[in-house]
Amino acid sequence: MHPILASGRRLILYALAWIPLAALLVYVTWAAGGVAWRDAAAALAPACLVYAFVCLSPWYICRTQPLEFARVPGLLTTFGAAAVAGGLLMAGAARLAESLLGRPAGRPSLLFGMGVLLYLVSAVLHYAALAVAASRDAERRAAEARTMAREAELQALRMHLNPHFLFNSLHSIAALATLDGARAREMCVRLAGFLRASLGLGARESIPLREELGLARSYLQVEQVRFGERLRVEEQIEPECEECAVPALLLQPLVENAVKHGIAGLVEGGSIRLAAERRGAAVAITLENAFDPETAPAGGSASGSGNNLGLGLTHVRRRLEVRYGEDALFEAGAVGAVYRVVLRLPCESPITSNSRA
Repeated sequence: MHPILASGRRLILYALAWIPLAALLVYVTWAAGGVAWRDAAAALAPACLVYAFVCLSPWYICRTQPLEFARVPGLLTTFGAAAVAGGLLMAGAARLAESLLGRPAGRPSLLFGMGVLLYLVSAVLHYAALAVAASRDAERRAAEARTMAREAELQALRMHLNPHFLFNSLHSIAALATLDGARAREMCVRLAGFLRASLGLGARESIPLREELGLARSYLQVEQVRFGERLRVEEQIEPECEECAVPALLLQPLVENAVKHGIAGLVEGGSIRLAAERRGAAVAITLENAFDPETAPAGGSASGSGNNLGLGLTHVRRRLEVRYGEDALFEAGAVGAVYRVVLRLPCESPITSNSRA
């Protein structure tokens, strides 16, 4: 079915569009001479009503015969014949109205010519409408493909990071077990709680910053069993930031990196500072940790190598790029004996953030 016929609103708008066309035909007939405009209007009004539906027929030809260079000769023949038939129908409908109403409708040749022209214009407009619809459909499919690719990349990044956490934590337990079995057991218990929390939150695309901070604290508590007083944690969290949505497990690689490549390399230990503040419509998260600038970190981690981002921080930056594009900011670098990572991302509600994900 023609899209116009499938919608009552479209049909009404289409009928209204024919009013100025009918007025133009009346004017042309009157200007050609020999017919009063009232007589022309009376005869052409029913003829235009019939021809309005005739001008919908090119849609079916346009749908089955795409506009391609190789098809042009055949299309000219098809639409030429259809336009001639339409012109004859226009002239015949006007003559029928003339005989029924007893008012002259104008010269048949003029009515035939106007019918042919209107049919060809209708064919061109139908091809243009189909081209616009095809373009919109292609844009929609491209947008869906980009969305699917973005979601697939985000999922791949998350799946890659989850075992990364576990392997590093088990390595820490193994190192502690040779020194203090009791503390190793305590660390296992805390790690079990941390893993339950991380698996539950990691199944969601976005979570409130409050929950993400809770997961980071849980991880740091696991590591504090190992490092004791060598690991000190400072927080400066503005309350209005806690309900801002962030990608799940976003902070985990940052705190893990700060411990593994920062605090672990210092004999006397050091502090990890975690801060969050609102900056207009965005939330800024800062993580700072002490580290030894003279110690090259294993694998070129960001927590001591200046410009080279380690695996965890590279994944965090990529997740922000894929999810927020230019609306997010990622900065990482050393300032003296302190390594600082700054994240800035839009402050969204968890419901809105999960719906866009």
